[in-house]
Amino acid sequence: MEKCDCLDAIFASYRGERDELIPILQHVQSEFGYLSENAMLEIARFTGVPQSGVYAVAPFYAQFRFTPIGRTHITVCRGTACHVRGAPRILEEIEKQLGIQEGETTPDLEYSLETVACIGACGLSPCIMTNQKVLAKMTPRKVAESLAKGGRK
Repeated sequence: MEKCDCLDAIFASYRGERDELIPILQHVQSEFGYLSENAMLEIARFTGVPQSGVYAVAPFYAQFRFTPIGRTHITVCRGTACHVRGAPRILEEIEKQLGIQEGETTPDLEYSLETVACIGACGLSPCIMTNQKVLAKMTPRKVAESLAKGGRK
């Protein structure tokens, strides 16, 4: 497997020590949106952590992704206020419109969908985020309209 030159700039910020594993994983994911198999192998080589160690550590943390996220990343809040005000219906409508389930990305890499425990905008519930922009007081109809504007269905 060839070394990815795109990681050199990231590695330049580190000493290559084992205790830097998580910050390096975070940095790589921040740069590329996910941790590819090649990136994880290169991180193992750079830090001296066995590949099995990197593959054991990364999945332990919910923050790490191992598949690319869509250009439009939709996050549905499932906190108490959002749940009570209809978040399950919102999630169901998004899944229906996009043809994917929570945790998946559309085959064209245009959309990805996830849920979080709380967005922190309870007064705006139910809410979702699209690429870090909060959309407030959502309804299934607003979801359908929003996705239609974005060129979906």
